Amino acid sequence: MNLRDYIAEVPNFPKKGILFRDITPLMSDGKAYQFAAEEFTKYAKEKKATVIVGPEARGFIFGCPVATNLGIGFIPVRKPGKLPREAISVSYDLEYGSNHLCMHKDAIKPGDRVLVIDDLLATGGTMEATVELVEKLGGNVVGLAFLIELSDLNGRDKLQNHDILTLIKY
Repeated sequence: MNLRDYIAEVPNFPKKGILFRDITPLMSDGKAYQFAAEEFTKYAKEKKATVIVGPEARGFIFGCPVATNLGIGFIPVRKPGKLPREAISVSYDLEYGSNHLCMHKDAIKPGDRVLVIDDLLATGGTMEATVELVEKLGGNVVGLAFLIELSDLNGRDKLQNHDILTLIKY
């Protein structure tokens, strides 16, 4: 299946000069969405993942079906103030400023084999911070999986020590 057929290109969104890759047509097509989830599930099996982690919000969309397919847990990574129990956090740089990501302090057990899934690999900042959270808790990141990779933004440079699967590259 050619998943590119299910990605809409939206010029000048969110601002002039940006070509936005909209994944909602893929999500709304049952066969395309299932195909993507099955590809991620195969990768998770190959990596012998024991838990799936996904940053909000689109990491939830693609990570939860994989966790369900494998009968393993899903752990959300959220923005500050969204988790109800004790959490750890890391900050990371954005083009103009910084941001924080959080995970429950008891979410990862030492030795967990973690596959992190998200919709997009762009500059790699969100994924780098997510990996840092997992590793702070003693988890072993066995792979990173993305629906889309924007190769020209060089996100892989920040993630060189990790195995990466992308289903679509631009």
